[in-house]
Amino acid sequence: MSAPDLSTLFSGKLFTIVFWLLLMGSLTLFFNGFITQRDNPNQSLVTQTGTGEVVLKRNRSGHYLAPGLINGYPVNFLLDTGATNVSIPARVAEAAQLQKGRRFMVSTANGVVPVFQTDVASVSLGGITLNHVDASINPHMDDDVVLLGMSFMKHLDMTQREGVLTLRIPSSG
Repeated sequence: MSAPDLSTLFSGKLFTIVFWLLLMGSLTLFFNGFITQRDNPNQSLVTQTGTGEVVLKRNRSGHYLAPGLINGYPVNFLLDTGATNVSIPARVAEAAQLQKGRRFMVSTANGVVPVFQTDVASVSLGGITLNHVDASINPHMDDDVVLLGMSFMKHLDMTQREGVLTLRIPSSG
């Protein structure tokens, strides 16, 4: 019996390792996409300005998340009808070049905190764009999700049915 060829053994093991790495990488990408879609089913929301309507699906936690724009800067919104104003984390406000106005106190789920008033030149969610929206810059928000409160939502007609929220600019007629 002859000794096995070392290069054949090495290439066989290398092939096996590469195969398993590619399989694990592919599965990771697949399941990350699945989880992301489950947590934010609106991540592919098409931004078509001027259509005046947006249809959002509720995520598995019961929330409506969607991508949008603040002064042209891309953000992720969490629709929050319990928030009086649009509430913007300080990091996002800085990136969107928003100016801090007067300081005032607000009640949040985490207690009373100081925030700063600001005027957002434009807020876009899908085909809806509103100008000069009242907002607050909140330095106490840890993530980059913007709470899309009633200072934006009060200008829209809202219909919720079976996990789907339709937002529409009211017709002026």
